[in-house]
Amino acid sequence: MAGHSHWANIQHKKARIDAKRGKVWTKVSRLITQAAKTGGGDPDANASLRLAMEKARSANMPKDTIERSIKKGTGELASEAFEEIAYEGYGPGGVAVLCNILTDNRNRTAPEIKKIFERAGGNLGTSNCVAWMFTQKGVFVIPADGVTEEKLMEVALEAGADDVESSEEIFEVTCSPAAFADLKSALEAAEIKCDSADLSMIPNTTVRIAELDSARKILNLMETLDEHDDVQSVSANFDIPDEIVAQVS
Repeated sequence: MAGHSHWANIQHKKARIDAKRGKVWTKVSRLITQAAKTGGGDPDANASLRLAMEKARSANMPKDTIERSIKKGTGELASEAFEEIAYEGYGPGGVAVLCNILTDNRNRTAPEIKKIFERAGGNLGTSNCVAWMFTQKGVFVIPADGVTEEKLMEVALEAGADDVESSEEIFEVTCSPAAFADLKSALEAAEIKCDSADLSMIPNTTVRIAELDSARKILNLMETLDEHDDVQSVSANFDIPDEIVAQVS
């Protein structure tokens, strides 16, 4: 299975813990505010805001918190000024890593991200040093115990999905950004529950990592970046065999 799917599976397992900590709320709140600032506070006319609000509901964020975040974006309430930045670099084994950041202080965030890379045995690179290795796609993570593979394949491919991958606990459905809304509607109409639905950066090619120590360092790097308050998403092009992932876990 591709590197993104490995990371999606790990995130699936830790999502409930993160939600309890409230870390997801902090990140999604920023995302809502930024989306409202950029495209306005009406989700019907702002696809980015609509997607951010769906993430918030999936994380069980209270309605008043969502509304407050929107008002911060539209200027009805005071808010920090957030900046969107992509940080790129390499992890152990030459794995390409791409982080999407939303920060209110670039001078604080940049050295923190740089230190995370260096501690993992990697290094932060220059703009576009790895971004060209990734393509944006719609990604749906679906619990494997909620639908049969046959039904999911039928619904997803008919609605424009590019691929359906399976692992022990999840299915991962990918599509082009243009097909995202139609595919999401089709899954909802078929009552297929998604743990997450998002536009993500998927690697065009992968780097196979079969050495346990390197795999552990890469996954630790991904976890540490993902836990940083300013990191909205992190993608990488590693391909780690399932048996190695199991040993690391």
